[in-house]
Amino acid sequence: MKATVLHKSFSLFLAFLVLFSTFSFTVEKHYCGNHLVDTAIFSQAKKCGGIGAEDISYVKKPCCKDIVVIIEGQDELTVKDFQSIEKDTYTTLVSYVLSYTFLFETVAKPIIPHKYYKPPKIIKDIHVLDETYLI
Repeated sequence: MKATVLHKSFSLFLAFLVLFSTFSFTVEKHYCGNHLVDTAIFSQAKKCGGIGAEDISYVKKPCCKDIVVIIEGQDELTVKDFQSIEKDTYTTLVSYVLSYTFLFETVAKPIIPHKYYKPPKIIKDIHVLDETYLI
């Protein structure tokens, strides 16, 4: 029971690991001066109160700046088939599997010679009749 729960949780963890390693997304931050105004994931960040740096024409240096961080996931997953394994790895794998399978040998079923023996019916208590008691 405990092993199956552990096995299922570990499998779920590995599935999420593969999912998130191939997952890519963009984080966009908008600063007005030195203050962070908005942070957005998967979309564009809101500008300073609806007025962007391009709308302010009378300021020589715009006070706003956008920082875009792109986190790219893995494009391809490498899947190895059994034929592409090197000879040393193949030998190690086969020896491990064979040693593990022959580690647990089945025990022969014991032979019980008196399995179908039926004792005689007790009619009288012989110990009481002979007055022999164990102390």
